[in-house]
Amino acid sequence: MSVFTYLLLGFLILCAISVTFSKKLLNSILIFMSYSLIMSIIWMLLESPDLAITEAAVGAGVTSVLFFVTLKKIHAMGGEEQDHEER
Repeated sequence: MSVFTYLLLGFLILCAISVTFSKKLLNSILIFMSYSLIMSIIWMLLESPDLAITEAAVGAGVTSVLFFVTLKKIHAMGGEEQDHEER
């Protein structure tokens, strides 16, 4: 394995650990997106482009959009600043 692959695997482990310690939901979603993109690159290095495209589209794309919509619906994104100003 090349140094680049080891570097990607290190970032993958770093993303997995940091999402567990993240206190903000928005940061967790962004770390999840990073995890999916890194995993997509690893799938390309393993010569599996079908899985790489699926991981990029579903993992980093559709799932992240659904998470953002959910955060907006539960007022967890952007609403905290307004709540503090009204008090």
